[in-house]
Amino acid sequence: MRIARFSTGGDPRYALVDGEPGAEELVVLSGDPLYMPVQPTGERIPLDDAVRLLAPVIPRSKVVGAGLNYTEHAEELGHVIGKLPLFFLKPNTAVIGPDDPIVLPAYSDEVHHEAELAIVIKGLCRNVTVENALDHVFGYTAANDVTARDMQRREDQWTRAKAFDTSCPLGPWIVTDLDTHDLRIQARVDGETRQDGRTRDMIYDVPTIVSLASEIFTLLPGDVILTGSPAGVGPIVHGNRVEIEIEGIGVLANPVIRRH
Repeated sequence: MRIARFSTGGDPRYALVDGEPGAEELVVLSGDPLYMPVQPTGERIPLDDAVRLLAPVIPRSKVVGAGLNYTEHAEELGHVIGKLPLFFLKPNTAVIGPDDPIVLPAYSDEVHHEAELAIVIKGLCRNVTVENALDHVFGYTAANDVTARDMQRREDQWTRAKAFDTSCPLGPWIVTDLDTHDLRIQARVDGETRQDGRTRDMIYDVPTIVSLASEIFTLLPGDVILTGSPAGVGPIVHGNRVEIEIEGIGVLANPVIRRH
């Protein structure tokens, strides 16, 4: 099941996504499926230029990032893999949706893309086991963990590097029934493939990440967990268009701008 959050000029609404790529229709729902049963209204809307896809979820609480979860990515940045994943936080003000601009922060001269699988949490949970972790997952979407790399190198804390506004594009929708063991993850910049990895290469898989994150934080409905990025991260500059594609989910695309 694919669930989109969208607008046709008014307030955000939710819909099931039906149909093949390029011919999708939105089956409009009566409310937010995170908090109520999926109830189609009977209205169907073609997914065309009159529809604006929004970030499929705006976390009411937090975005949790699991850093350095692919060995080759850690090596390309010169980091040593620890015994536990490195966690960090992004605020919900970092979240944007498909086609929203990534705004490069004025304090950084080197901003990178990072293609990642994102987990959307279904309900309040704390200290969940690896065996039960997937019971607390609503679904998955594509993410771009946009990072000010020069700030990350300069500072021990990653807040300035990873938590700025527009640093967490999500989309195009949530897929609820997805086997995440071996999915292809790609990042393209202006059509050039930069990252091309697979989730099977994660050091910590999805259930383990959810379990470990829940040891630190109470996870709330709509919280998002980023699962790390494969090797190949690189710079993005004003005028670029970044595409994150995850097998079984789709393509998340965003333009890049620098405001003067």
